[in-house]
Amino acid sequence: MSASSASAPASSELSTVAALWRLKPFVRPIVWRLVGGAASALAAAVLALMIPIALEQIVRGPIESGLVGAITAGALVVFALALGEAAMVWLRRWFVLTPATEVEYRMRSEIYSRLQTLPVAFHDRWQSGQLLSRMMQDIGLIRRWIAFGLILLVVNVLTIVIGAVLLFQWHWLLGTIFLVTGVPMWIQGFLFEKRYGALARQSQDQAGDLATSVEESVHGIRVLKAFGRGKHALSRFSRQAETLRETELNKARAVGEIWFWLDLMPQIAFGLSLLSGIWLIAQGAIELPQLFAFFAMATVLRWPIESIGFLFSFMLDARTATDRVFEIFQETNTITDPESPSHIEEPRGELAFEGARFRYQDAGPSERDLLDGIDLVLRPGETMALVGLTGSGKTTLTTLPARLYDVTGGKVTLDGVDVRDLPLTELRRHIAMAFEDATLFSASVRENVLLGRADLDLQSDEAERVLREALDVAQAGFVDTLPEGTETIIGEEGLSLSGGQRQRLALARAVAAKPKVLVLDDPLSALDVDTEALVEEALRHVLADTTALIVAHRPSTVALADRVALLEKGRITAVGAHAELLRTSTHYRHVISSLEAEEAARTGAIPIITDATAADAVDASAAEEEEVQA
Repeated sequence: MSASSASAPASSELSTVAALWRLKPFVRPIVWRLVGGAASALAAAVLALMIPIALEQIVRGPIESGLVGAITAGALVVFALALGEAAMVWLRRWFVLTPATEVEYRMRSEIYSRLQTLPVAFHDRWQSGQLLSRMMQDIGLIRRWIAFGLILLVVNVLTIVIGAVLLFQWHWLLGTIFLVTGVPMWIQGFLFEKRYGALARQSQDQAGDLATSVEESVHGIRVLKAFGRGKHALSRFSRQAETLRETELNKARAVGEIWFWLDLMPQIAFGLSLLSGIWLIAQGAIELPQLFAFFAMATVLRWPIESIGFLFSFMLDARTATDRVFEIFQETNTITDPESPSHIEEPRGELAFEGARFRYQDAGPSERDLLDGIDLVLRPGETMALVGLTGSGKTTLTTLPARLYDVTGGKVTLDGVDVRDLPLTELRRHIAMAFEDATLFSASVRENVLLGRADLDLQSDEAERVLREALDVAQAGFVDTLPEGTETIIGEEGLSLSGGQRQRLALARAVAAKPKVLVLDDPLSALDVDTEALVEEALRHVLADTTALIVAHRPSTVALADRVALLEKGRITAVGAHAELLRTSTHYRHVISSLEAEEAARTGAIPIITDATAADAVDASAAEEEEVQA
């Protein structure tokens, strides 16, 4: 079972151990390397604990007798133990560092795969900065904990236990003092977990919000500069950064408190042990070499004891990071391949909406469906223009055929087959889309345009032919003037290009996919009139045997269609030829007059048509209709 498919309780309901245990699927392939690393670390700790025992023998024998040769031999033994400890530390690093990076790689790859398969509705809810911080910061922290924190925590606890047992060999009173003074540290550790865990989660969430602000500011830098709102954005960022800073300070205070106890109690233990040791020597209960070895052993144990606070906070940070990562893994994917898929061997391209309904998940119970029973059939090879006023649901309707969203009622069919019964790869091979807001990737022009042609070798002659045909249709010959032609790397989101250039490449990408159904959401809005006319002429040939649904925001786009569908308040209220709807539908005439007004305002051809003028136009059209009927 993959990590993403495993179900688990809500993160807040799990203990720290149970929360971290969810990493098992990722850690399993390297578990023996981790065991080897832990064994090496434990061997290093045992060698370190042997040094005080060797020192006792050196003090008891060679030093008391004054034999120089014996002292030298004893020093060599201590040196060999120290050298062995260093070798084991090196071996621990060799065992765990590379495998830990493999865990990091697998987790990042699976999260990225998960983000690709989760529905658009998921991405509507999540901030991109939160996803980025989980992908980079949290997984990096988990990798460091697996390679360093987990092993040292286990080994240092074992070292403390072994060392405490060894302390009792010299005298039970000294060992008891050492153990009793450790009780306050464990109590403080329990209290520390409750406080620090909440602060760690708060800090990592705030870091994600801060990353979102940076990303939004960078992407929207043109808007901020144009409106002179750079200082406003800086002020907002500073408030968020200050909030994160306060949380980090609270974390530091919590760590400082646990460190206070971790530093204080060993000092008290040393003082009490010294007083008790002197008294025991005076009573003849122990000898000086034994007291010397006891303090040497206590010194060796000091680092493991002091490290517990740091390693404990590290573990809580890793637990919080794990919670945040598994929040993505545990998201329900509502748009998946069917269990018993259907297939369309030779698609004709008939696209039909049958009582299709849709409402967004955050819509209130009293709100009507955005799409309220859509009935519409696009015949194979037909070009259908979809028009309607702003907010009527045009763009939402275009997302349903390719299952970017699923209908909440009714169905959408392709050649009579419910699109939910088709495998997603097959469905999206038959249906391609181009959006008004053209998104390009940081890749070459060739890779962007041929994105939907996984069946082609991008450097083949066939790929070159498809690329050129698509660029010609989209009137994107400007790519040949770029520094490296079609191999030119486009900047992030294509912002190095103009809006019209981005739209033409996005249209070329949809055309190159060679779909049976082409869904276009006003892909020509950023083009000038002359270029639009050329693109539309080329599209007529492409659409000759392709079913097309085109959202029209300009009158010229309507002229491209065989028929027009009028969307009004979530329903298709009229379907027919442009001229027919002008004669029969008052609302259609109003919509067209609104489109003409927007077009005139954009081009500056005539003044903006006011509401009164639009009403006059509707009345005039109605009078013409009455005259024709007479």
